[in-house]
Amino acid sequence: LLDEPFAAVDRAVRRRLQNEIDSIRRSLGVPLVLVTHDFDDVVRLATHVLLLERGRSVACGPLGEVMSRPDLTWLREAVGLGAVFEATATRAAANGLVELAFDGGTLLVAEAVTPGTAVRVRVPARDVILANRAPEDVSVHNVLAGTVTAIHGEGGGRHAVVQVAVGAIRLLAEVTQDAVIGLGIAPGQSIHALVKSASLDVAGPRADLNT
Repeated sequence: LLDEPFAAVDRAVRRRLQNEIDSIRRSLGVPLVLVTHDFDDVVRLATHVLLLERGRSVACGPLGEVMSRPDLTWLREAVGLGAVFEATATRAAANGLVELAFDGGTLLVAEAVTPGTAVRVRVPARDVILANRAPEDVSVHNVLAGTVTAIHGEGGGRHAVVQVAVGAIRLLAEVTQDAVIGLGIAPGQSIHALVKSASLDVAGPRADLNT
């Protein structure tokens, strides 16, 4: 049982301790209960998440499933909406980019990740752009074909959160209601999710390379 174990350390030490604890957990195969207010701890270490608000459970389940729910909009103010999933660095690409393979395709990231390394990837919902057709001649490296599976916020407010299935992964895109109407976004629709390489957060052993 770990209660805020990294609260009194700086970021560099935090990452080294996260890697150490993750290595111990994997080698011993023991359950670990981590209490934290820092989302970085969740992304790096959690496999399952229990979210509490005022002492009551508001969501519980596997990390990727919970963080890809479009209805948990209160997370926007707490940590920012975004999907989290596992990936593996497959190769070094051109101009300092690294290719990551995940259950839905590949991504190019601007991170120092050694090929063969398993990492966690977070895709912030605010940085996902939706398009009905794959664009040409744009600076965005990652254009992922997917299917709209859910929309939260229809009929009220100025914003909507769109859930897009890309393989087994569920991405979130935070867009305006105007974009939903203009693109005719609806469940079951084929769509393209555009993600900048620089927007992707990568957590894993590679973190120590830059600290």
